[in-house]
This record gives sequence, C-alpha cells and structure tokens, in this order.
Amino acid sequence: MATYSSPRRHPQPKRKRTAKKNNKLKGNAFFLFLELIILAILGFQAFRIITKKSNVEIAAELEIPSWIDVQLIDEGNPSRSGVQLEGINDIVVHYVGNPRTNAQQNRDFYNQQDSDVCSHFVIGLEGEIIMCVPLTEKSASSNDRNRDTISIEVCHPDDTGEFTDASYQSLIKLVNWLRKSFNLSTDHVIRHYEVTGKECPMYYVRNPEKWDQFKEDLKAAEEAADDEE
Repeated sequence: MATYSSPRRHPQPKRKRTAKKNNKLKGNAFFLFLELIILAILGFQAFRIITKKSNVEIAAELEIPSWIDVQLIDEGNPSRSGVQLEGINDIVVHYVGNPRTNAQQNRDFYNQQDSDVCSHFVIGLEGEIIMCVPLTEKSASSNDRNRDTISIEVCHPDDTGEFTDASYQSLIKLVNWLRKSFNLSTDHVIRHYEVTGKECPMYYVRNPEKWDQFKEDLKAAEEAADDEE
C-alpha cells in the first residue's frame, strides 16, 4: 500500500511576521491615543463643572454700574433679613401698587421699622433706579421665590399700573444687565403673577400681549447692544 505524507508547512517569512506585528502595534497605539483624547475631554469638562462659579458667587464680585443708585436698606431692618440667596434662577418684575409714588419714597418706606417688604431694585417714574438690597441677599417681595430670585419693583403714574416710557426703558436696561451677568434667558424673566397668581404687575397681567412685547423688547435691546460691541 502506498503511503502519503502530508505537505510540509513552510515557515512564514520573517518579513511578513514583522509587518503584522507592526500593524498590530500601530492599531493599539491609535486606540490608546483615542482613549487619552477622550479622557482629556472628560477631565476638562469635569474641571469646568467643579470650578464654575454659582450665580450667587458671581453676584458677590459683581461691580454695580454707575447708573444704579445704591441705597441699601439698614442692616437689621425687618424688611432686610440678611439671609443669603440659595441661587439666582429668575428675575421677578413687580409694580409698586401705589400710584404716583417715586423710587425714593418706596425705598424709604422699605427702610422703616414697621416695613417687612422690600425688593432688590426700585425703578422710578423718571427711570431712576435705586438698589435696596445686595444681590447676594434675599429680598422680601416674591414669596417662596425670595430664596432664588432678584426682584424689581416699578413705579407707575396711575391705577392702570402701566409703566412710563422712562421706567420701561430703565427696566429693559436693568433686566438685560442682570441677564447678562447671570447668564439668564428671557424665559427666566417672570412676573410676580407667575409665582403666586397675584395681579402683579397688574397692567402686564391684564394685558398679556404687553408682557410678550416686553420680552421681545428685551431681545431687541440685547441684539442692538451686541451689534454695538
């Protein structure tokens, strides 16, 4: 009987083995490099989150512009608790509800010993702006949202509660400065009405289209300021 021997396996040329090894090493190096890139990106994002300042921390360092008259309510006054804000998430717009009074009269009322209400800002009939409470402290005007909002009271000339043009323009200027400082969109500008259902600011609750227009005017003023820069 004839016998057959299996074909002899010839060893692979050394050059081919080396090429395969080099390709494998290159592949491993590429994936290692990719992993390092991903880790670096994740590390950078984590660093940004850890080191990012809160809005209250930003408020503590914020320089108040010269067009704001700073007249802080006396410390220890019933209307100024001195309690730190938990955050700054919204800006709440109010009307004073006392026609024909000006910003100074309302600020001085807040400072009386029998007053337990105050806002961070009051805007007068002529567009003057008075700051009554530091931006790091709670005001006493927005109920359970005092803890995380900046409040603005606006004077008005009559019982309708509609703001004068000077007051309106100052409100836009102030709100946009606060928005820019704390990185807040117009969605974070609300009425007292959104907090409690109270008709405040009355004219802009009874005429919701006027409130919508105010939001549009905020955006238009912001875009105009950006174009100037």
